[in-house]
Amino acid sequence: MNAIAPELQVASWLNTARPLSLEQLRGKVVVVYAFQMLCPGCVSHGIPQAKAIRAAFDQQDVAVLGLHSVFEHHEVMNRAALEAFVHEYRIDFPVAIDQPSAHGPIPLTMEAYRLNGTPTLLVIDRQGRLRLHHFGRADDMKVGAIIGQLVAERAPQQVQCDDTACSIR
Repeated sequence: MNAIAPELQVASWLNTARPLSLEQLRGKVVVVYAFQMLCPGCVSHGIPQAKAIRAAFDQQDVAVLGLHSVFEHHEVMNRAALEAFVHEYRIDFPVAIDQPSAHGPIPLTMEAYRLNGTPTLLVIDRQGRLRLHHFGRADDMKVGAIIGQLVAERAPQQVQCDDTACSIR
């Protein structure tokens, strides 16, 4: 499981002034929590775990994103309801609204990642590779250890040259 993570396909964003992409977050460990508002496991464990990860790790090293990926009850899980949910649960990290599919109930990012449902935790390393894909309740200690290990991995050094010399950055 070291393939480059597919880009998120997002209809719109909450809690960010501009759209985000995995490409622009390259160099950080990216934690994506796929959730639904009406998912009991998301409310009891997934969202609190995402908030704890956001609090525990330096935002220079780890970006936490929510992915509201609706595959059921589409009529009640709209943007207005999500905005109220994000406010009530005090979610302060960026939340992407998964792009609905024109061909069925499964949204595009959910399909691209082959998510089995929610909550699903995706952890992407500094190079953009998917390193963890976990459906259901994820153990806090194991998740923290994995993220800590990925934070400790340094991004590959880049060589930059000008007319007089080359240096490693």
